[in-house]
Amino acid sequence: MDIKEFIQYFADELDETGIEELTPETDFKSLDDWSSLTALSIIAMIDENYEKDITGADLRNSTTIQDLFDLVQSK
Repeated sequence: MDIKEFIQYFADELDETGIEELTPETDFKSLDDWSSLTALSIIAMIDENYEKDITGADLRNSTTIQDLFDLVQSK
């Protein structure tokens, strides 16, 4: 698993934000696309692609894409 692949999967779940706008330091909750539905999509994406379970609390405790990536790696 690498961060570039993770960002690609993350970008695939967004409607308006392109991958070129995303970096590991991106505060994903500040994106115009971010909503509770997007959060559920990200949880499902992580389960599908990495077979890891994260919770809504895990998302709330993460700020950047890197935070989320590190969390997934640690599980």
